[in-house]
Amino acid sequence: MGKRFAKHLGQFIVTLFGITFLTFCLTYLAPGDPVTMLLETADTIVSQELIDETRAQLGLDKPFLVQYANWVVNAAQGDLGMSYSAKKPVVDRMLEALPGTVMLAGTALVFTLLYALPAGIISALNRNKWIDYLLRVASFVGVSMPSFWLGLVLIYIFGLKLGLVPIASSRVTPIGVILPAVTLAVVVGSKYMRQVRLVILEEMQKDYVIGARARGVSEMKLLFGHILPNAVLPLITILGVLIGWLLGGVAVVEMVFSWPGLGNMAVYAITMRDYPLIEGFVLWVALAYMCVNALVDASYVLLDPRLKR
Repeated sequence: MGKRFAKHLGQFIVTLFGITFLTFCLTYLAPGDPVTMLLETADTIVSQELIDETRAQLGLDKPFLVQYANWVVNAAQGDLGMSYSAKKPVVDRMLEALPGTVMLAGTALVFTLLYALPAGIISALNRNKWIDYLLRVASFVGVSMPSFWLGLVLIYIFGLKLGLVPIASSRVTPIGVILPAVTLAVVVGSKYMRQVRLVILEEMQKDYVIGARARGVSEMKLLFGHILPNAVLPLITILGVLIGWLLGGVAVVEMVFSWPGLGNMAVYAITMRDYPLIEGFVLWVALAYMCVNALVDASYVLLDPRLKR
């Protein structure tokens, strides 16, 4: 167990270094000067002396490897730098946007599971019947629709025409999260529903299921007592990827609904060349994915005791 933990920890650290180093390279090579964008406004001209002084204060005049090494040392101490656009620490700015992303991710995940799991199971149990074709067509339509287009349609119907939900809000509210969560659930849930159907069908074709049917085991007992418990591991794996993706902040949906989350913040940071904020966001996404994957791996042993051996 200790060797396995050390192995995973080593992979964790190497992956973090690789992701942050690549992000630093891309921001360093990106066109545009963040200092110029930070100082200049529409009706002012900034002197070159002030630009050079500000660049020195921000440490942007140092060589690339020195900048990266300083960032790594500070990040290890919980200091991700100062946001150029927000004029506040990156950690504080991300903590402001985090509740919106967590709320949106959690609500979208609940909607996705409520839709995808029953639909996938029903579709698999009724293979090549009319309800299977209907659910597969619905999932195909859901996967094919761009999330920004579906979001605009929902805003037009439920926000503009019916007035049931706010069209755009800069605050995190239970009512405001419904439309963006439904948008994500339709698109993501359609993909997950197809995966659930595929996993259940593969499990139903195994020998133990055929033998149980031959012994007269009822379909419901077979489904809940044998098929679903054995199909839970691949479903948990797919669900882990989905959770990591949602926690990263779904930028397109957050932009459409003006939802104050990490994705919306990241798009604004890219527009403003706010490199510390971009690097902090990428670090958060990497940590979210790796932590979720670690929890998924740990759950395998709890869900399947055979893996302890």
